[in-house]
Amino acid sequence: MKYFELICTAYLKDNISFKYSFDTISKYISFSMFKNEDIKELHNQTGLKHYVFNSFSPIEKDKIYKKGNSYQFTIRSLDEKFIDILSKTLRENINNPNFLVVETHKKTIKQFLILELYSVTPVILSIGNGLYWSMDRDGDMVRLIKQLHYNLEKKYQAFYKEPIKSEQNFIHSLELKNKYPQSIYMKKGNNDVRFFGNKFRLIPHEDELSQKLAFTALACGIGEKNSFGGGFCVWK
Repeated sequence: MKYFELICTAYLKDNISFKYSFDTISKYISFSMFKNEDIKELHNQTGLKHYVFNSFSPIEKDKIYKKGNSYQFTIRSLDEKFIDILSKTLRENINNPNFLVVETHKKTIKQFLILELYSVTPVILSIGNGLYWSMDRDGDMVRLIKQLHYNLEKKYQAFYKEPIKSEQNFIHSLELKNKYPQSIYMKKGNNDVRFFGNKFRLIPHEDELSQKLAFTALACGIGEKNSFGGGFCVWK
């Protein structure tokens, strides 16, 4: 297994708050996808898209990314063709009023033993009726772990067209890292859409299948709303 990472340097044309940074980057990526016929279909489809991104770094103390400064963000995917196309189309999106991607650097990461995963953006899981999992609203850790596992199984099988059947959940242990739910905001017209999520420290099992699913989590995010920035992970 491999995943592909695009490290993007963005020059800001206007101030961008951390609150709306995910929305701003997500829409920039979506527009760039829409401009290329080979990945336009992926932009239009609902469901699994097999990519994830994080927000700008470094984070500003006042949580306002400054006009005239440059920041980096990262896009990951299992799909090398997708990353190769984005490396070009992101830089062609010169009329965006918020920022301009001035440089991209592609990295290829081969599968390795993952001892721990940390979610650096909120992990979002729907529990029905427009609600998202949180300790206050649900608190069912068994259901949480099952959903995280099932979500990654779906991503793996959809991309590789390879059925898998696991005897155990890929998660050995999981630790909730936030006291209160975390949020990702998206703008829809004049309204805010708010996705509630959580940050986790996760230890996967070391068997072959569990490691494949842990690597898939790195490659395209854990949980839902990955194309909005949810579930971006780092490893140890």
